[in-house]
Amino acid sequence: MSASVIDGKARAAALRKSTAQAVAQIEKNHGFKPGLAVVLVGEDPASKVYVRNKAEQTKECGMNSFEHRLPEETSEADVIALVEKLNADESVDGILVQMPLPRQINEDKVVLAIDPKKDVDGLHPENAGRIVLGQPGLVPCTPQGSVILAKDAVGDLSGKEVLVIGRSILVGKPVSLLMQNENCTVTMAHSRTRDLADHCSRADIVVAAVGRPEMVKGEWLKKGATVIDVGINRVPAPERGEGKTKLVGDVDYESAEKVAGAITPVPGGVGPMTIACLLMNTVFAAMDSRGLERPSIS
Repeated sequence: MSASVIDGKARAAALRKSTAQAVAQIEKNHGFKPGLAVVLVGEDPASKVYVRNKAEQTKECGMNSFEHRLPEETSEADVIALVEKLNADESVDGILVQMPLPRQINEDKVVLAIDPKKDVDGLHPENAGRIVLGQPGLVPCTPQGSVILAKDAVGDLSGKEVLVIGRSILVGKPVSLLMQNENCTVTMAHSRTRDLADHCSRADIVVAAVGRPEMVKGEWLKKGATVIDVGINRVPAPERGEGKTKLVGDVDYESAEKVAGAITPVPGGVGPMTIACLLMNTVFAAMDSRGLERPSIS
């Protein structure tokens, strides 16, 4: 019996619909539309596609979208100056600077320049600290989406054994804290973890975010475990023709789906949730900054 597939595309569409309904209600009750500003520096193809998708989905949800495209050679000072201008712009509720940035720009300095109340990517140290303290703030989008998908698959997460593979500040660390805030018992694994397969065998939920193609094998998993695969790796696909590639996760899907109870595919799992959570965060930021109660978005 194969695992049930956790459909991230469908869940993200539902979250965007709920966000759009909240935006319509905000405009009706309070007379404003939340606004998201996205800054793109350079010509990275993947980033350009991602920014275009964000802009389209922002507008589809009824929000204002502001795009700022800067040339590759833009200086760090100019990027920070733009961020500071957006911080002061009352029509902008959320700011997202698309990563990666060109080499001449220090990404940490740019993140620090963003007003934490507009940091809809949840990367500012103030928002990271709020997760640690269990306080409301703006939560990183991919970890947030991962937890939503896990809750959809499992229900109440309280008491569940969770293994997070990967300790990055973008996914591994925040998702482990979010799972702890859901009353899970969390183990964090990484490149130096001994006997990773043994840790996997005890976990009710495995969140794979290590960046190694198909590293987690089905035989490592506890029968019926829920697998949230955050990895996106492009690998050769000779079966599709010479020079062709395909996307795979950090989990060997073919073997894992035979053991797991539920599993996210790659692509089509966690990925679509990232933008959906970004839009939700923008609504929350807009309400927080005005001292208004956050709407229920689910």
